[in-house]
Amino acid sequence: MFPGGFHRIAISAAAAVFAAASATCAYAQAGGPPGGPGGPPGGPPPGIGAPPEGGPGAGPQPGGGFPAAPAQPGRGGDPVLVLPKATTDKFGNPLPEPSLNLPPITGYAPSSPSRQLAVGDGEITLSAMMTTESGEISRGLVWRVFRPEAGEDGKLPLVASAQGGTTVFQLEPGSYLVHAAFGRAGATKRVTVGREPHNESLVLDAGGLKLDAILSGGVRIPAGKLRFSIYEETADARGERPLIIPDVNPNTVVRLNAGTYHVVSTYGSVNAVIRADIRVEAGKLTEATVEHRAAELTMKLVREEGGEAIADTAWSVLGESGDIVRESVGAFASMVLAEGDYTIVAKNRDRVYQRDFTVVAGRNQDVEVMAQNGTVVGEGSGD
Repeated sequence: MFPGGFHRIAISAAAAVFAAASATCAYAQAGGPPGGPGGPPGGPPPGIGAPPEGGPGAGPQPGGGFPAAPAQPGRGGDPVLVLPKATTDKFGNPLPEPSLNLPPITGYAPSSPSRQLAVGDGEITLSAMMTTESGEISRGLVWRVFRPEAGEDGKLPLVASAQGGTTVFQLEPGSYLVHAAFGRAGATKRVTVGREPHNESLVLDAGGLKLDAILSGGVRIPAGKLRFSIYEETADARGERPLIIPDVNPNTVVRLNAGTYHVVSTYGSVNAVIRADIRVEAGKLTEATVEHRAAELTMKLVREEGGEAIADTAWSVLGESGDIVRESVGAFASMVLAEGDYTIVAKNRDRVYQRDFTVVAGRNQDVEVMAQNGTVVGEGSGD
């Protein structure tokens, strides 16, 4: 699906990859499901098999029956149904009427001059390609066809939609906006449908991006603790980059229009974050790996070195500036922290204990806080 091949990019915390190109993504908003073909159901034509009301011979005749109605031409040359003359027995009771052999009657009324929007006399075949040099995309596309004029709600009316690869639409002759989506890549094109069938092709100018992360020394990071978010390269008026895709799993191929994107990699849920600008090339799969300088720490409060963890402990981790980085409660406090210096504060019952420690990138470790010489809560407050 990526005819141009792929290339790998290694990104460290100190040096990210930057590119001076931007991507243009065209999107259209779906308005609703297309209408279906068919006309309103109709009943049988009036006057078939019924005697005329009033006039000669309208009432009961001698012998208890009605006179035979004259044969008249029906629709399509079929004769109109005629009721046979009823007879009576010698006691004057009418005999049972014979079974009726009805001619075929259409179940629908004649077609209306106005046709359903999604079906018409024009035929258009739509296909899409990653680049001008690549072949047609055979699956994974989402097609949407819109009227070019916005409706009362300000949205473009959705005429038809389809999924798969190359698709044929039957539409009324006229002008339409066609949008093809391939993952998060997409393109929009104005097309004109006429009476004669014709083909239209959209070039998505798109590629793929696959992201991963490692620790210092090439140590793999568990996939369950790693997430990526992809943003547009350029910030808006408020200085914020619009989010394109959140919570992307590692080693997942994301289809994007060619261009540069701002990628944020988060290891754990605290402060181990790496940012990089990555270029996606049309027709190619770009594999980018970032390096996190962080480690996973497990903290516990003990009365002696190597002792059992004390339950019901409230934990606070402070950064170098004194700001709280993370808080938790329990016998153990496990978290991923970026490399640097921290202070652990452990509160158990009415005493507070603390310890300074340093996180070394790639070195996971257990940190013990000794329950000795703790400070009594409220001590020195003057209460």
